[in-house]
Amino acid sequence: MRVYLVIIDESEEAGVALRFASRRAAQTGGAVHVLALAPPQGFHAFSAIQATIEDEARQRAEQLTAAAIGALPADCARPQRIVVRIGEGAALVRNYIAEHAEVAALVLAAAREGEPGPLVGHFVNAMGTLPCPLYIIPGGMAEAEIDRLT
Repeated sequence: MRVYLVIIDESEEAGVALRFASRRAAQTGGAVHVLALAPPQGFHAFSAIQATIEDEARQRAEQLTAAAIGALPADCARPQRIVVRIGEGAALVRNYIAEHAEVAALVLAAAREGEPGPLVGHFVNAMGTLPCPLYIIPGGMAEAEIDRLT
């Protein structure tokens, strides 16, 4: 089964990538895995404070993911797996792909304006070392256009 890996983070274009991957998975009989990223938190001397801060970051990532999934139309594939991880984005994505050989493509969306975004920039520069194709969807692409393409 073809698995499309989508990254959900604080960026507004993450929903564009999720829509593309979910529509593509529905059309090809594939599946979607969502890796929700929470930024690393600064170190705090007391473990209880650190745990609370990390829990809040995890909850925020879960809320972002739920909102993105909730915005998908009924004819889209629903994510088969949702994982929330805290840390540096590119390293977490690479680790996830290394741990899950079933990932057939990494789907990211570029920012609407300016620089494409840190994950897109990182993976474009490292594309030759990825074990799967990289799909980059324009972040400003309209839903109707995504639907037409998929």
